[in-house]
Parts: sequence; structure tokens; C-alpha cells
Amino acid sequence: MAQQRKSSVKKDISRRVNLSFGAIVLLGAAIITKAGLTQINEGERLRAQANKSFSDNETLYPDRGNIYTEEGKILSATIPKFDLKMDLSVINNDTFYSNVDTLCEALAKILKEETASSLKQRMREGYRRKNKYWTLKNGVAYYDYQQIRSLPLLRKPKNKGGFMPEAQMKRVNPYGMLAYRTIGLWRENAQIIGLEKTYDTALAGRAGTRVIHKVGGQWVPLVGSEIEAVEGQDIVSTIDIDIQEVTEQSLHDIMAQYECLQGTAIVMEVATGKIRAIANLGRQKDGQYWEDFNYAMLPSEPGSVFKLMSLYALLEDDYVTAGSLVNCMGGQARFGTQTVRDDHGGLGSITVEKAFAQSSNVAFATLVNKYYKDNPMKYIKHLQFLGLDKKTQIDLAGERTPVIKTTKSKSWNTVTSLPWIAYGYESMITPLHTCMVYNAVANNGKMMQPYLVSAIKQDGRVVRQIEPKVLIEKIGKESTIKQLQQVTRAVVREGTAKAAQSPFYTAAGKTGTAQVADKIGDVFYSYADGVKQGSFVGYFPADKPKYTIAVVVRSKPHGVYYGAALGVPVFKAIADKLYTTKIGGWKVDTDSLGKDKLLVAKAAPSQQLFYLLKILGYGPYQENSNAMLASLQNDAQNRLKIAAKEVKSDIVPDVIGMGVKEALYLLENAGLKVHISGAGSVNSQSIPAGNAFKKGQTISIQLS
Repeated sequence: MAQQRKSSVKKDISRRVNLSFGAIVLLGAAIITKAGLTQINEGERLRAQANKSFSDNETLYPDRGNIYTEEGKILSATIPKFDLKMDLSVINNDTFYSNVDTLCEALAKILKEETASSLKQRMREGYRRKNKYWTLKNGVAYYDYQQIRSLPLLRKPKNKGGFMPEAQMKRVNPYGMLAYRTIGLWRENAQIIGLEKTYDTALAGRAGTRVIHKVGGQWVPLVGSEIEAVEGQDIVSTIDIDIQEVTEQSLHDIMAQYECLQGTAIVMEVATGKIRAIANLGRQKDGQYWEDFNYAMLPSEPGSVFKLMSLYALLEDDYVTAGSLVNCMGGQARFGTQTVRDDHGGLGSITVEKAFAQSSNVAFATLVNKYYKDNPMKYIKHLQFLGLDKKTQIDLAGERTPVIKTTKSKSWNTVTSLPWIAYGYESMITPLHTCMVYNAVANNGKMMQPYLVSAIKQDGRVVRQIEPKVLIEKIGKESTIKQLQQVTRAVVREGTAKAAQSPFYTAAGKTGTAQVADKIGDVFYSYADGVKQGSFVGYFPADKPKYTIAVVVRSKPHGVYYGAALGVPVFKAIADKLYTTKIGGWKVDTDSLGKDKLLVAKAAPSQQLFYLLKILGYGPYQENSNAMLASLQNDAQNRLKIAAKEVKSDIVPDVIGMGVKEALYLLENAGLKVHISGAGSVNSQSIPAGNAFKKGQTISIQLS
């Protein structure tokens, strides 16, 4: 019996062992199977995840390119700013307390905006809390950052000193809001406008990458893994900042005087189509004016400036000449149930030239209706040939499509559409289109495409030169062009734009006035609200045209609105400035100076000094001809020469009267931090010239 029990126990133990062994075998098989499946299905992902714990790909961001004028002035640039953070939890007690006093004293001297005791109190509190992301200061300039990173504790490795600087690239426009809608302003994760948007791909460059891996708790780049970032290209704009400034100021002055709602002014170079300035101003709720929208590219009913296009068609088809007679019917004409009126009644039979100069609506409505009534599309095709039904294709984002009605348009009226289009209604074109057509007349019939960028550079080397583009070699017959030039001169000589006359140069153009029925800002205005559009488009000097200027201004309800009152004064102010500074209207009486008189010149780019001395009749030998900043000196033989300006690092330089670029060059190279306000040349400096200063001290310069 006992033997049987022993045998039974042995069998039971053997069975349990076998079951356990079988279970272990099955478990092992399951583990092996699972491992195999994991290896097959998840192996690649898990290996990548494991590797990522010790290595990673880091993006290398390129610097964004700058935007310059053709004269080398910076319109938009990227400057580095640094947010200084610290991981205070990684610093041991001995290291922290042995460095905190001297560190805070040094930081206070560099940053200047917080005392050493206040800084030390903040840092001690952050250390007590073991703050992993403690803020020392945000928005620190590169010059200060370079000094701070070399201080004790902060120059230690991140895992010991806890210093975590974060670079922030800030886009700045040195000239503030000047040409803001044209230049644009780039902001990360924000809407981009202007040239910053059009040329974003070129300016942005291309990001690079590199592999980093963990060594001793720190991320270190893997040698040979780097794909370098390609820095952004620089854009050279056709904008002339001096012309832009007078254009914007002249437009602002007339708009502020009459409390106008919005306006634009465009300056185009006749021979090339280069846009030298675009000003766009809108009245804000507080009465201030800002570049809030690019009105130069917004279509609207052009009004009387469109009569040039109508006369162009009539001349091309040989229906009239400038000397043909047209009956203005006392300033009133009926078309069906509608009436066209002149602003000044009483005109009878006069020449087409005089009708243009006096801006008779009746004359052009009746002429176009008379000759094109049976074939309206013959007239419309002339407008289409001038490109008025499509975009100008200027290299600037946001241009709206213009509208030129055809007989197939739903709103075409067989009785009124043709005469109304003839004097500037029932069509929607941009001020840029109008400027382009008048520029073609000034350019003896050659229509140029307006453009804003003349070159793209990489590391100072031109990689793409943008040449002037001819849209139409000749818009019309020689006789047509000559007569259009004749009648536009008559407008200034004896017509509605007499105020555009100058004793120094001749001008030509056309005034325009149009009623407005569209949305301006948040308000929709109907014709009954009395908002009108006054404009003047002209070119000068009329005998050898250099510039075409288009001015379009929206009046306030029932305010001053005539083109002669709003457009002509802006044209005249811009033209006077251009004639004086760009065409050579200013003459130097060198005889009155005499060679024995004392010659004093501010430091300036050497090429500017060469030009000045040339017109004064002096002849220095060439030296440092490309110096960023130069001055006049006498050599050992008492000969006048131009030499590079020496920058002294112990006294404040005199920058009064200089441009912002030259002033920045002198002040920053001397070791000063510069705060700029205003636009133009330097009017005042907060630290007088000749004073001693501390390295890194801030100086404010006011531009005017």
C-alpha cells in the first residue's frame, strides 16, 4: 500500500514537472515567436526610436536675405536677438554660490536695466526653486550676448553652468513705415506682404541639417553629417528711399489738409519702367495715416484721366486730330434717359486739344459714341491692346484684376455704356495701369512693364539681373504719340493743371475727377455720399521726360475732390524734388566759392565726395574710392585727397547731417549701441560729438 502511494506521488510529481516544463517551453516559444514578429513588424521603428534617444537630426536655419536700394541702403534686414534662459537645477551648490555675486554684478553692468542686487535676488529665488527654464533677459542684442556668454559660470557646459541662450532673428525696416506696403515686413508664422512675400523663396534660402548625438549628457554634432544651410539671397529694389520719402510726405500733407480717406502716389522712371516710389496712405479711425493697403494696385473707376485712352483710340483710327472741332453743347448731352455734364458749362465748338485741356466730359462722350456706336468693340480693342483688361504683372503680390467691359458683359448698355466708358466710368483700372499708359506716351510710345526689383544677389555677387521689359514697342502711330504729347502739355500750359507749371522745367499730364461708389475701409459709399476721387497723372520734363508720376486721392464725403486740388500739388512737390536732386536742376556757382575759400565736408561715402568735388571744380587724386566712409585731407604736398575715415573708439563721432547708413557705420564701429527714430538724415544725437563714452553705451539719433 505504501509502495503504491509512493508510486502515485512520483507519477504526480512527474506529471507536474512535465506540465511545468511544457508550459515553460510553450512560453519560451511564445516569447521567441513574439520577438520574431516584433522584429519583423516593429523592428525598424523600435531601432529608430532607440537610436533617437542617443541621436537626432537638427535643422540648421539660414539667415534671411536683406532688401537693398540700388544705392546700397538697407530697406529690410535680419538682426539676431537672444532670449537668455538658464537651467538652474543642474548647477551644484558650491558652483552657484561661489559665482552668483560676481556674475550678477557683471550682468548688471552689461544689461544696465536691472541692478546687481535685484538680479541676484531673482537668481537666488530661481535656484531655490530649482527652476529649469529661468529667464535672465529676453531680446538681448548680439553685442551684449557676446560679452555675457564669456562670463564665469555662463561659459561652462550647459550641464554644469545651465546657460541656454535662444537666438531669435528679428526682421527690421530701418526706415520704419516708409514704403511699408511695398517692402513688406517678414514675421515668422504671420502674413507676409510686399517684396518680402513676392521674393520669399529667394530671401528665405534653404535649411540644412546635421546629426547630433548624446555624449556625457550633452548633444554634440556628428562630424561629417552636416548638410549646410544655404543663406537667403539679397534683393536689390528699384525703390529710391529719397524719392519715396518726398512722395510719401507730399501725399500725406495734402491728405491731412483735406482729411482725405485714402490715396496713392507712384513714381516711375520713363525709360525703364522702374518704380522709384509707391506711397499708399489710408486714414485711420484716430485720424492718423498709415500704409494700410496697396491702393496703387486696387482697380477703381478712373475718371477723366481715362480721356487719354479714348483720344488714343480716336487718333489711331484717324477719326479726329488734336485740331478737330468738337461741339461741347454748352456742357450737357443726353444719351437715352441719362445726361452727361461738364463741371464747367458754356463750352461750345472748340478744338479736341482744348476739350482735353479743359476736361470736357461731353466732348469725349459724344466723340466716342459718334464714331464707335455701330462697332463698340473696335474702341474696346484699343483699350485691350493697351493691357487695361489684365494685370500689369508687377513683381508685387496683391495686384487686383482690372475690368474693361465688352459688349458681352452682362451690364453692357447699348445706349450709355460706350459714352460713359469714354470719360472714365464703367471701367475699373488701377492707378498703376494709368501710370503705365501715360509713361508710354512720355516714352514716345514704348510701353514698359513696371517693376520693383533690379537684381538678386548671393554673397554680394549678382546671380540674376532683372532688365527693363518692353510690353509694347510702339503703342500707336508716330502722329498719335505726338498729338497725345501735345494735348497733355496743353493741360499744364492752359488747362486744368496750370499749378503744375515750373520756371525750371516743363510738365505734361491730365487731371481727373470721378465719383466713388465702393467700399472704403469698413464703409460702403454710394455716389450720393459725395466721396470722389481726384487724380493727376503727368510726366516731366515734358521735352525730355525722365519720370512719370501718378497721384490718386479719395476725398472725404462732400470734401475737396478736384484733381487740380488733390493730385497736382503732390505731383509738383515730387517733381520739384526730383528736378533738384536727380535731374540736375541745382547749379553750383563755383566762381563765387573760389579756390582760396575754406572747404569743409562731413564724412560721407567716398563716391559722394568725388561727385561733390567734381561739380565744385576740384580735382583730388583717387584714393580709397570705395571707402564706406571717407573724409577730405591734405597730403604732404598740400594736395586735396579723399581718404578713408578713421573711426576713433574713445570719443563720440559727429554724425549730424549724415544718412542713417553712414551714421550707423561710425557709431557702431566706435563701440556704441544705436537707437534710431524717425526717417531721413540725422537731425540730433543724444551724446554730443567729442564726448568720451563707455563701450556698449547707448546713443539715440533722431532722423528728420
